[in-house]
Order: sequence, then structure tokens, then C-alpha cells
Amino acid sequence: MDPNSIIDHIPRLRRYARALVGDRHSADDLVQDTLERACNKFHLWRSGSDLRAWLFTVMHNVFVNQIRGARNQVEQSMEEVPVVATRATQSDALELVEVDRALRTLPEEQREVLLLIAVEQMSYAEVSRALSVPIGTVMSRLSRARERMRVAMAGGQAVSLKVVK
Repeated sequence: MDPNSIIDHIPRLRRYARALVGDRHSADDLVQDTLERACNKFHLWRSGSDLRAWLFTVMHNVFVNQIRGARNQVEQSMEEVPVVATRATQSDALELVEVDRALRTLPEEQREVLLLIAVEQMSYAEVSRALSVPIGTVMSRLSRARERMRVAMAGGQAVSLKVVK
């Protein structure tokens, strides 16, 4: 195993983990757990396949396992500063807080797909492989996530969708 091949992907893993879990410390723990599992299971990676997608699959599985284990515990408050970088003006910072809050209202499966496609710029096929779901499921989760984000950002007012026949 070439350690540099995994090391090159750590910034993306950290960015995705921070957006996924909401705070820096939990995200760092998730990345560390992901890297540990990836190193232990590296023999399962197929040479020539997309290492980035494989690492995101490992992170997804670690994250799901952590959620399952934490269901009996009280959830931490998501009132922290948003994980995305803030721009210069106060109104921009407030918009980012609103986006972060809207993201936190999404179901996990929708938030994962939205973050992988919008932030990590993965293709539908890559997300499908990373999350082990069909491409159609990726597309429907993305569509639902985008609509929920629109509603949340519009102040909770539902936007009527055009019916396509």
C-alpha cells in the first residue's frame, strides 16, 4: 500500500465528515476511524478502482455504524458554528448558518447524497457505489434533499412542483 495514495484524500474526507456530523471534533474522530478501518481493510480494495469512492464507502459504513451505536444516547446539540467557511460579511455568515441548519433537518440518507454530489462533486455512479444503493435511489434522494432545502430556505413554505406527464 502506498500511504500517499490515502493521504491525498484526507482533506476531502475531513470536509465531508465535518459537513456530515456537524462539528470538528466528531469529524476528526470519524476520519481517524475511517483511516484506521481503511488501513486494516486495504486488502479489500481492488487495484485500479477508484480509491476516493472506496474511502467514502468506508466512511459511510463507519458513520452508519456509529449512528446505530449512538441511538440509545442523547443526541448532541447542532447549535455549533457551521462547518462551512464563512465569507467576509455578517449577512453571508447568517446565510451560512441558515444553510447549515437546513442541512441538519435532512434525513441522513438525503444529506449524505447531497453532500457527496454538491460538495465532493462525485458523480451519481460514484455516489451509488460509495453508498451501495442504485443510481435511481441516488437521484431520488438528491431530488428530495434539494426540495427540502428549497422549502427550508424559503422559510418552510412549500414550493409547488410542476407535474410532468
